[in-house]
Amino acid sequence: MNNNEGNYDDETISKAKETTESYLKNNYVDVKSIELEEPYQSQMGSLSIDGTVNDKGFTIHLNNDFTVSSIGKKEGFPEKKEECKERDCEY
Repeated sequence: MNNNEGNYDDETISKAKETTESYLKNNYVDVKSIELEEPYQSQMGSLSIDGTVNDKGFTIHLNNDFTVSSIGKKEGFPEKKEECKERDCEY
């Protein structure tokens, strides 16, 4: 079996991916496609996922309770929805 670097169990991986997808769909404009790689533990210890939205790269970092702590976006990434700019929308 191919375990990822963080040795996360299937439930954690599934929840992390669901949260990431929900966050992206609910907070960004015009999300057409989402591709996610396997979650891993970042150097700072957080659960992180790399992926693309509409073929534009990102890295998202999740807290222990699966809330989003930060997101790094590549150039051309979709804009944040107006109503989600000051405070993240529910996800």
